Amino acid sequence: MIVVQRGLFWKIYLTLMASLVAVAVLMGALASLFGEGGAPRWSAFRLQVDERLVPERDTPPGVVAAAMKELGDEMDADISVYGADKALVAAQGPPVALDGDERRRFGPPPRIMRLDLADGRTILARLRPPRPRPRFRLLSMVLLVAGGAALAAFPLTARLTRRLERLRAGVERWGGGELALRVDEAGGDEVAVVARAFNAAAGRVEELLAAQKALLANASHELRSPLARLRMAIELWLAKPTPDLAAEIRRNLAESDELVDELLLASRLDHDGAARPPVGPVDLTALAAEEAARFEPGVASLAEGCGAVEIRGDATLLRRLIRNLLDNGARHGRPPVVIAVSRSGEAARIVVSDRGEGIAPAERERVFEPFYRPAGRSESSGGWGLGLALVRQIAERHGGRAACEAEPGGGSRFVVELPARGA
Repeated sequence: MIVVQRGLFWKIYLTLMASLVAVAVLMGALASLFGEGGAPRWSAFRLQVDERLVPERDTPPGVVAAAMKELGDEMDADISVYGADKALVAAQGPPVALDGDERRRFGPPPRIMRLDLADGRTILARLRPPRPRPRFRLLSMVLLVAGGAALAAFPLTARLTRRLERLRAGVERWGGGELALRVDEAGGDEVAVVARAFNAAAGRVEELLAAQKALLANASHELRSPLARLRMAIELWLAKPTPDLAAEIRRNLAESDELVDELLLASRLDHDGAARPPVGPVDLTALAAEEAARFEPGVASLAEGCGAVEIRGDATLLRRLIRNLLDNGARHGRPPVVIAVSRSGEAARIVVSDRGEGIAPAERERVFEPFYRPAGRSESSGGWGLGLALVRQIAERHGGRAACEAEPGGGSRFVVELPARGA
């Protein structure tokens, strides 16, 4: 079914029609301007006179007049024959005056043709003005060309705009909520390029929305546990205040506050990923030492022999990256948790290792997913939350990468590599 109510179809169609009509008008004007003139008719007149051999001088005037009449009708000209004595012998149409100055007076191309015969007679022919053509002839030609072009251009224009109409309809449906819809991107022209760009953007938007939905669902689930414990602790504390209950309330509040803070940071990194972070010199070794000092002695420490490693980046985000790596090792592994900072070529390398049970090879990539909980792990023991997901996001924001490896001798090792020259 051809859709013709859209503006693009009519723009293309009417532009094509206007061009064809302009060509038709130009062709008609050129035909009128450079059409058949008098020169071919004069050449034919000379040939006719030479071939017919005008009757002899002594031929009766009626025979001469009949011959000139026939010639004048064929050539559409007034013809006069003068004798050797300059007297008019015969005439077809109004007589043409003989004054001996026809060529100079009328100039080239002559509108009066003079032929002097050997017997002394002279033939003068005056080309009659061409009969006026019907005024609607040019208009008829233009209308005929325009009509034929309209019939031929209509399906052609519809074919050109049909894919655009499909693309428009697909975008409207996608905007109406069909996020899984993709448009046809077959072909190699500009329409196909736009379709492929739209499909890529639609896929990215769908992934982001799916990630946001999963994040909200997991966040609501993770928040439920500390809030439930907090409510119970408050009820017990109201009945009988004790220092232990007060500490439990503060711990649950801190856990909830940390989770909300991580959610806000993850959302900012997702939606503001294209924005450049505030860049400045950051000493990774100093940050690692400060964050390791937050833990109880023997829980986390900076490896010996770490020299200063400075890069350019966002100090706040890099501090969060190191803190999350240490918290993850202390929470899901076993002390001692050791952090080492070094330079490897053009990259700064951060390695955090622990002495826990380690992570199965099949799960070393999935631990970077938000709120991932391995199979068989109880809800009370918790999952990995957003800590490692933020580590990878911050690393990628600085042009680096984050990975999980096996620690020789048992345990886990998380490795972050960042460009030494900055984000």
